[in-house]
Amino acid sequence: MHFTPERMAPLKALRLGIDSHHELIIYLRADCPVCRSEGFSAMSRVLVSSDQQYAIATLNIVTGDLLQKGQIGFSEPAWRRLALKDSDSIWLSHPKPVQSLSYVRAKVYGHTLDEMAFQSIINDIVEGRYADVHVAAFVTACGDDHLNNDEITALTHAMIKAGSRIDWHLPMVVDKHCVGGLPGNRTTPIIVPILAACGLTMPKTSSRAITSPAGTADTMETLTNVSLSQEEMRQVVKQEGACLAWGGSMRLSPADDLLIQVERALGIDSEGQLIASVLSKKIAAGATHVLIDIPVGPTAKVRTTAAAEQLARSFHSVAKKLCLNIEVLFSDGSQPVGRGIGPALEAYDILAVLQNTPNAPADLKNRACMVAGAMLEMIGHEKKGEGKKKALRILESGQAWEKFKAICHAQGGLHMPPVAPYRYSLVCHHAGVVAEIDNRQLAQVAKLAGAPADPEAGVEFFVKLGEHVKENQILMTIHAANAGELNYAVEYLEDHHTIVRIDEAEI
Repeated sequence: MHFTPERMAPLKALRLGIDSHHELIIYLRADCPVCRSEGFSAMSRVLVSSDQQYAIATLNIVTGDLLQKGQIGFSEPAWRRLALKDSDSIWLSHPKPVQSLSYVRAKVYGHTLDEMAFQSIINDIVEGRYADVHVAAFVTACGDDHLNNDEITALTHAMIKAGSRIDWHLPMVVDKHCVGGLPGNRTTPIIVPILAACGLTMPKTSSRAITSPAGTADTMETLTNVSLSQEEMRQVVKQEGACLAWGGSMRLSPADDLLIQVERALGIDSEGQLIASVLSKKIAAGATHVLIDIPVGPTAKVRTTAAAEQLARSFHSVAKKLCLNIEVLFSDGSQPVGRGIGPALEAYDILAVLQNTPNAPADLKNRACMVAGAMLEMIGHEKKGEGKKKALRILESGQAWEKFKAICHAQGGLHMPPVAPYRYSLVCHHAGVVAEIDNRQLAQVAKLAGAPADPEAGVEFFVKLGEHVKENQILMTIHAANAGELNYAVEYLEDHHTIVRIDEAEI
């Protein structure tokens, strides 16, 4: 319902062209009469109303000539949210208190929340009633192991209910998710066309990067359009049996994207919210059977077998309560997968594998076929031990490449990824054997180089554990869109000599 406050003389809207990321920001002069009459101060939460729309925004106070008297400035997200035109009339008032913040405070102090509490919080986040600081408090309060399985289930339900849900009216719709933590592990764009070529339905919606140098959506965006509406997604899936789209453009669990934006800023990807994020997106997208890949390694997201088993138990417990069929696969998380780390560089790896080029990264090909094979066996499409062989046949015959091209063309066309103009190569100073690779530090180099914001930025990594390397052999090449970010990445590389440990080979 549209709320119309008691009206004073309106202010006139002015588009300032300020990018405030996703947060709604408004700007008033320090001497604005509305500030005095309403008691507004900098960082106040304000109900902003036009003749057609309303939203809650954060107030910034300005001095100087940026605004004239009687004007109110808008950041780009606020301007778009209210669908404004220049000089539209705007009224300001105090918003009603956000009652669900009491549940956030309860969680901060360690209390257990029920589904009603989570639904109230999630609804308010989706409706824009929370500032980033409030979302950050919720994310932090739910971090680490602060959610039990019942709470994760309740949070997942709440996230599903707050958005749209697709019903494909099919007995089986497959999906997969990798927990992450491995640079370059971009198997999804290979798995999807393999399974679609096998006749399965796989409407794959993916997220953008949270704490990594690239998410599947970031990588696919260098190849095709991923911002599909629900109707466009349905059409692609109807035509090709699968899609490779960004989930954030379809209001499937929309709270998840809002939480991810804050998690990215905090560098947090907690277990409970990870489970709720993954399963809410899968259920909202209409999946019936989901494979969860958990890479395990000393510098992966999940570092020990015990931690992986605990995460798997939580996934199984929550999925069972949500009536979702899942299987969990433990995989090797000891080193990067493929050569490219960053959206465009990962895309070139994907193309090489799908096109069966001689220099395609064998580990990426092997891993994608392993996961695709596990999914074929999970649903009974192939016997145990036969799934990977079937996936390899589909890939090596060229059927997966043809299906990938068809999916991309259905989504708007297939184009080549960009190439970075600035590069720096790290060479090996002495011959030896690659003994250790730090995934986290390697990912940080790619992020400092500009990934994923600069899609062409990242790292090409050329060696594997146990490989014998020669003196002056190139270990990695940093790619950047500009010299400044290249320098940031190189400085970090020079300060972290343990990213790649080379032990002298025994004679």
